[in-house]
Amino acid sequence: MSVITIERKVLEKNDQIADRNRRVFAERGIFALNLVSSPGSGKTSILEKTFQGLRGEMKTAVIEGDVQTDLDAQRVTQYGVPVVQIVTLGGCHLEANLVQDALAKLDLTGIELLFIENVGNLVCPSNYDLGEAMKVVVLSTTEGDDKPLKYPAMIRNSRILLINKIDLIPYVSCDLNALRNNALQVNPDLKIFEISCVTGEGISDWCDWLRKKDCSEQ
Repeated sequence: MSVITIERKVLEKNDQIADRNRRVFAERGIFALNLVSSPGSGKTSILEKTFQGLRGEMKTAVIEGDVQTDLDAQRVTQYGVPVVQIVTLGGCHLEANLVQDALAKLDLTGIELLFIENVGNLVCPSNYDLGEAMKVVVLSTTEGDDKPLKYPAMIRNSRILLINKIDLIPYVSCDLNALRNNALQVNPDLKIFEISCVTGEGISDWCDWLRKKDCSEQ
Protein backbone atom coordinates (compact mmCIF):
# COMPACT_ATOMS: atom_id res chain seq x y z
CA MET A 1 0.00 0.00 0.00
CA SER A 2 2.85 2.42 0.82
CA VAL A 3 4.43 1.80 -2.60
CA ILE A 4 1.14 2.65 -4.32
CA THR A 5 0.79 5.82 -2.22
CA ILE A 6 4.30 7.00 -3.09
CA GLU A 7 3.78 6.29 -6.79
CA ARG A 8 0.50 8.22 -6.74
CA LYS A 9 2.20 11.24 -5.15
CA VAL A 10 5.01 11.14 -7.72
CA LEU A 11 2.54 11.01 -10.60
CA GLU A 12 0.39 13.79 -9.11
CA LYS A 13 3.41 16.09 -8.89
CA ASN A 14 4.42 15.13 -12.41
CA ASP A 15 0.93 15.88 -13.72
CA GLN A 16 0.94 19.33 -12.13
CA ILE A 17 4.14 20.23 -13.95
CA ALA A 18 2.83 18.61 -17.15
CA ASP A 19 -0.18 20.90 -16.99
CA ARG A 20 2.15 23.90 -16.78
CA ASN A 21 4.07 22.63 -19.80
CA ARG A 22 0.78 22.17 -21.65
CA ARG A 23 -0.21 25.77 -20.94
CA VAL A 24 3.13 26.97 -22.35
CA PHE A 25 2.52 24.97 -25.52
CA ALA A 26 -1.03 26.27 -25.87
CA GLU A 27 -0.05 29.89 -25.28
CA ARG A 28 2.67 29.70 -27.92
CA GLY A 29 0.73 27.60 -30.42
CA ILE A 30 3.18 24.69 -30.21
CA PHE A 31 2.05 21.21 -31.26
CA ALA A 32 4.05 18.90 -28.94
CA LEU A 33 4.46 15.19 -29.59
CA ASN A 34 5.95 12.65 -27.19
CA LEU A 35 7.78 10.07 -29.34
CA VAL A 36 8.02 6.73 -27.51
CA SER A 37 9.33 3.29 -28.42
CA SER A 38 11.66 0.50 -27.43
CA PRO A 39 15.40 1.01 -28.14
CA GLY A 40 16.38 0.72 -31.79
CA SER A 41 12.93 1.11 -33.31
CA GLY A 42 14.09 4.11 -35.35
CA LYS A 43 12.77 7.22 -33.56
CA THR A 44 15.71 9.42 -34.53
CA SER A 45 15.71 8.15 -38.11
CA ILE A 46 12.01 9.02 -38.30
CA LEU A 47 12.79 12.53 -37.09
CA GLU A 48 15.45 12.90 -39.76
CA LYS A 49 13.05 11.77 -42.50
CA THR A 50 10.37 14.07 -41.08
CA PHE A 51 12.68 17.09 -41.26
CA GLN A 52 13.47 16.19 -44.87
CA GLY A 53 9.80 15.70 -45.70
CA LEU A 54 8.66 18.99 -44.20
CA ARG A 55 11.61 20.84 -45.77
CA GLY A 56 11.43 23.81 -43.43
CA GLU A 57 7.67 24.29 -43.82
CA MET A 58 7.20 24.22 -40.05
CA LYS A 59 9.56 25.68 -37.45
CA THR A 60 10.49 22.64 -35.38
CA ALA A 61 12.42 21.95 -32.19
CA VAL A 62 13.43 18.74 -30.44
CA ILE A 63 13.97 17.65 -26.85
CA GLU A 64 16.14 14.53 -26.87
CA GLY A 65 15.98 12.09 -23.97
CA ASP A 66 18.58 9.36 -23.56
CA VAL A 67 20.16 7.29 -20.83
CA GLN A 68 23.68 8.24 -21.92
CA THR A 69 25.38 10.30 -24.67
CA ASP A 70 24.13 13.07 -26.95
CA LEU A 71 24.55 11.07 -30.16
CA ASP A 72 20.92 11.51 -31.23
CA ALA A 73 21.05 15.25 -30.54
CA GLN A 74 24.13 15.49 -32.77
CA ARG A 75 22.18 13.85 -35.59
CA VAL A 76 19.27 16.27 -35.17
CA THR A 77 21.43 19.40 -35.18
CA GLN A 78 22.66 18.53 -38.69
CA TYR A 79 19.19 19.54 -39.93
CA GLY A 80 19.38 22.99 -38.37
CA VAL A 81 16.73 22.12 -35.80
CA PRO A 82 17.09 23.57 -32.26
CA VAL A 83 17.63 20.72 -29.82
CA VAL A 84 18.14 20.27 -26.08
CA GLN A 85 19.58 17.01 -24.80
CA ILE A 86 18.38 15.42 -21.56
CA VAL A 87 20.69 12.69 -20.25
CA THR A 88 18.85 10.71 -17.58
CA LEU A 89 21.97 8.90 -16.31
CA GLY A 90 20.14 5.59 -16.10
CA GLY A 91 16.58 6.85 -15.73
CA CYS A 92 14.22 4.84 -17.90
CA HIS A 93 11.85 7.67 -18.90
CA LEU A 94 11.45 11.43 -19.12
CA GLU A 95 9.38 13.30 -16.55
CA ALA A 96 7.55 16.59 -16.85
CA ASN A 97 10.06 18.52 -14.74
CA LEU A 98 12.90 17.49 -17.07
CA VAL A 99 10.90 18.75 -20.04
CA GLN A 100 10.13 21.96 -18.16
CA ASP A 101 13.87 22.50 -17.58
CA ALA A 102 14.62 21.76 -21.24
CA LEU A 103 11.99 24.26 -22.40
CA ALA A 104 13.78 26.97 -20.41
CA LYS A 105 16.86 26.35 -22.58
CA LEU A 106 14.98 26.53 -25.89
CA ASP A 107 14.07 29.69 -27.77
CA LEU A 108 10.40 28.91 -28.37
CA THR A 109 9.79 31.98 -30.53
CA GLY A 110 7.88 30.89 -33.62
CA ILE A 111 8.17 27.17 -32.84
CA GLU A 112 5.18 25.33 -34.31
CA LEU A 113 6.15 21.70 -33.80
CA LEU A 114 8.03 20.15 -30.87
CA PHE A 115 9.17 16.54 -30.77
CA ILE A 116 10.05 15.07 -27.38
CA GLU A 117 12.07 11.95 -28.13
CA ASN A 118 11.67 9.85 -25.01
CA VAL A 119 14.04 7.25 -23.63
CA GLY A 120 13.76 3.90 -25.40
CA ASN A 121 11.31 1.98 -23.21
CA LEU A 122 7.79 0.65 -23.80
CA VAL A 123 6.85 0.50 -20.10
CA CYS A 124 7.64 3.51 -17.88
CA PRO A 125 7.02 6.36 -20.37
CA SER A 126 3.41 5.23 -20.78
CA ASN A 127 2.60 6.47 -17.25
CA TYR A 128 4.15 9.93 -17.48
CA ASP A 129 2.38 12.92 -18.98
CA LEU A 130 4.92 15.49 -20.19
CA GLY A 131 2.35 18.07 -21.29
CA GLU A 132 2.32 16.80 -24.87
CA ALA A 133 -0.65 16.90 -27.21
CA MET A 134 -0.32 13.15 -27.67
CA LYS A 135 2.03 10.21 -27.53
CA VAL A 136 3.29 8.77 -30.82
CA VAL A 137 4.45 5.18 -30.36
CA VAL A 138 6.92 3.61 -32.79
CA LEU A 139 7.02 -0.15 -33.30
CA SER A 140 9.41 -1.73 -35.78
CA THR A 141 8.76 -4.89 -37.73
CA THR A 142 11.97 -6.36 -36.32
CA GLU A 143 10.28 -6.51 -32.90
CA GLY A 144 7.57 -8.90 -34.09
CA ASP A 145 3.82 -8.45 -34.28
CA ASP A 146 2.93 -9.22 -30.64
CA LYS A 147 4.29 -6.07 -28.98
CA PRO A 148 0.89 -4.28 -28.75
CA LEU A 149 -0.42 -7.19 -26.69
CA LYS A 150 2.68 -7.34 -24.49
CA TYR A 151 2.77 -3.59 -23.85
CA PRO A 152 -0.90 -2.57 -23.97
CA ALA A 153 -0.57 0.50 -21.70
CA MET A 154 1.71 2.24 -24.19
CA ILE A 155 -0.63 1.46 -27.09
CA ARG A 156 -3.69 2.47 -25.08
CA ASN A 157 -2.14 5.82 -24.07
CA SER A 158 -0.98 6.70 -27.59
CA ARG A 159 -2.93 8.35 -30.36
CA ILE A 160 -0.57 7.52 -33.25
CA LEU A 161 1.29 4.33 -34.15
CA LEU A 162 4.18 4.45 -36.59
CA ILE A 163 5.05 0.95 -37.82
CA ASN A 164 8.64 1.38 -38.95
CA LYS A 165 11.01 -0.76 -41.05
CA ILE A 166 8.30 -2.18 -43.30
CA ASP A 167 11.02 -2.71 -45.93
CA LEU A 168 12.25 -5.60 -43.75
CA ILE A 169 8.94 -7.49 -43.79
CA PRO A 170 10.27 -10.15 -46.24
CA TYR A 171 13.18 -10.89 -43.90
CA VAL A 172 11.66 -10.91 -40.41
CA SER A 173 9.02 -12.89 -38.53
CA CYS A 174 6.37 -10.22 -38.49
CA ASP A 175 2.85 -10.34 -39.91
CA LEU A 176 1.98 -6.73 -40.71
CA ASN A 177 -1.76 -7.39 -40.62
CA ALA A 178 -1.43 -9.13 -37.26
CA LEU A 179 0.62 -6.22 -35.87
CA ARG A 180 -1.97 -3.72 -37.04
CA ASN A 181 -4.88 -5.77 -35.74
CA ASN A 182 -3.23 -6.40 -32.37
CA ALA A 183 -2.71 -2.66 -31.94
CA LEU A 184 -6.30 -1.85 -32.88
CA GLN A 185 -7.54 -4.56 -30.54
CA VAL A 186 -5.93 -2.65 -27.67
CA ASN A 187 -6.80 0.84 -28.98
CA PRO A 188 -9.46 0.95 -31.73
CA ASP A 189 -9.00 4.73 -32.12
CA LEU A 190 -5.30 4.46 -32.95
CA LYS A 191 -4.21 6.13 -36.19
CA ILE A 192 -1.59 4.01 -37.94
CA PHE A 193 1.13 4.90 -40.44
CA GLU A 194 3.29 2.22 -42.03
CA ILE A 195 6.68 3.65 -42.92
CA SER A 196 10.23 2.90 -43.96
CA CYS A 197 13.12 5.26 -43.30
CA VAL A 198 15.15 3.35 -45.92
CA THR A 199 12.77 3.52 -48.87
CA GLY A 200 10.80 6.56 -47.69
CA GLU A 201 7.50 4.72 -48.01
CA GLY A 202 4.75 6.26 -45.89
CA ILE A 203 6.81 9.29 -44.83
CA SER A 204 4.84 11.69 -47.03
CA ASP A 205 1.56 10.54 -45.45
CA TRP A 206 3.02 11.10 -41.98
CA CYS A 207 4.27 14.57 -42.95
CA ASP A 208 0.89 15.44 -44.49
CA TRP A 209 -0.76 14.57 -41.19
CA LEU A 210 1.68 16.81 -39.30
CA ARG A 211 0.96 19.72 -41.64
CA LYS A 212 -2.74 19.53 -40.81
CA LYS A 213 -2.35 19.43 -37.00
CA ASP A 214 -2.10 22.33 -34.56
CA CYS A 215 -2.01 23.00 -30.83
CA SER A 216 -5.81 22.78 -30.61
CA GLU A 217 -5.30 19.00 -30.46
CA GLN A 218 -3.95 19.35 -26.92
